[in-house]
Amino acid sequence: MKTRVTDIFGIEYPIVQGGLAYLAYAELAAAVSNAGGLGQITAATLGTPDKLREEIRKVRTLTNKPFGVNFAIARHDGRYKELLEVAIEEKVPAISVTGANPKPVFERLEGEDIRTLVLVAGVRQAVKAEELGADAVMAVGQEGGGHLGRDDIGTMVLIPRVVDSVSIPVLASGGIGDGRGLLAGLSLGAEGIEMGTRFIATKECVDAHEAYKKAILESKETDTVIIKRTLGAPGRVLNSDYAQTIIEKEKKGATYEDLKDYISGQSNCRYIYDGDEHEGFGWAGQVIGLIDEVPTVQELFDDMISTAKQGQKRFSQIFD
Repeated sequence: MKTRVTDIFGIEYPIVQGGLAYLAYAELAAAVSNAGGLGQITAATLGTPDKLREEIRKVRTLTNKPFGVNFAIARHDGRYKELLEVAIEEKVPAISVTGANPKPVFERLEGEDIRTLVLVAGVRQAVKAEELGADAVMAVGQEGGGHLGRDDIGTMVLIPRVVDSVSIPVLASGGIGDGRGLLAGLSLGAEGIEMGTRFIATKECVDAHEAYKKAILESKETDTVIIKRTLGAPGRVLNSDYAQTIIEKEKKGATYEDLKDYISGQSNCRYIYDGDEHEGFGWAGQVIGLIDEVPTVQELFDDMISTAKQGQKRFSQIFD
């Protein structure tokens, strides 16, 4: 496959793995890159510069292909800057930015030979990212897992709107988990895709508890809910009694201080690391309705490309 995304990032397939807080580490990132996509490690949840440096070097022992480092810059209120210095020192091939205004990151990266991606949920953010010098944007529709935009715009509408509004390449995200989604994203004008939830249910996502993966496999597309909407930071999670407790507290006017223990990273880890759905939550997109197995990343890529090619042949027959 050849798009501007494959050219810019030096990858075989225009498939980018999402940042996946607490889960996107060396084994998964390297597997995605080795399969021909762009794997990423998450900087924010590693916490310290030394741990990030160690993880970057570990990726390089597992792959000689390009990879990225994701910076969820809202998570640490400026503390990401020490981590960013490590990524620059280690000369990582790519950096993606999510969660807040990426301007300070781009100012620091000026003159560095590092490719950049910005996650957006609307046209205004995409245009701003292009103005700042982003190499590409990842536009995530409201079907996606984790933190989303506030306007509830679906992927089917969001992607062509963003494509029509910027000149840099767009990657489609939100509700994509197989070759049909890849082909659909390309049909909407995107030049690649980003997937998060689908990569959790792979063998190389070694930190995800089996109970978390099992829930993703057994749940339907209707089994997710949005939390933190009243805080202005909506995010999609697996539905559970714990998630419903958060939603009920929000309905009753709970403040951030009231909710912070329920929505903390520690609460997230209690589920995704320990499998305790009664004391924590797990991010997940509506794409869970399409996931019914836990393959290796290579097997996932092989199936996606095969399915996309079959879809391409079907299109050719329809339009012949």
